[in-house]
Amino acid sequence: MVDEIGKIEKPEAEQFIAGKKIYVVPLVFKSKESPLEYVAKIGLYWSQVKEHVNKLEEKIGKTKHIYHEAVAAGGEEGIKLLEEFNPDVCELIKGRCQAGAVLEAAEDKALLDECLDWERFIMMGFMSEKVAEQVSRSYREATEKRYAHFIQSIEKTLKAGEAGIVFIREGNWLQFPKDIEIFSVTPPALDEVHRWLREKSKEMEKDAAKPPAEGK
Repeated sequence: MVDEIGKIEKPEAEQFIAGKKIYVVPLVFKSKESPLEYVAKIGLYWSQVKEHVNKLEEKIGKTKHIYHEAVAAGGEEGIKLLEEFNPDVCELIKGRCQAGAVLEAAEDKALLDECLDWERFIMMGFMSEKVAEQVSRSYREATEKRYAHFIQSIEKTLKAGEAGIVFIREGNWLQFPKDIEIFSVTPPALDEVHRWLREKSKEMEKDAAKPPAEGK
């Protein structure tokens, strides 16, 4: 069952206190080369995520465990990794850790590295259909094992009555156990980020379809 914070009233929230809870936050990223307009939308998104998580914690329970995709180390080591590749979410996680939460090592590094390697092969493209099928199959198998380990990490650490946060990309393959209540954190700014990316993608397609200028 997936719930949204705006739909949870106090009497209804009480039924979740004794069980396991996960707040799922979609990951969005920016780079040093990102346009200022996009950077502003990302900043608004994480600001709204923080606000939504605060409300969930007030109604459902304080965060005790934090799980972040692509992080194969816990504690201070994991935070240092996040400072490098996702500083926006790192500040939110630091605040939760200072309040008593623990950043867990959700990923198995060997499986994570294998999946990233297969992804790179796929992005490069193939000349051979046979090779494409083999790589796709290997990627699928590695990804299934990777996410199975991710779930095992949650099951080993999240206890009854506790709440955790999962930071993960949309379209992931996670299959949460039935005994965990799932709450999706999807603030309005996420739609704005999606819209901006769609519009930029369309602009790039139009530019690519334009015939080259004469003399070039």
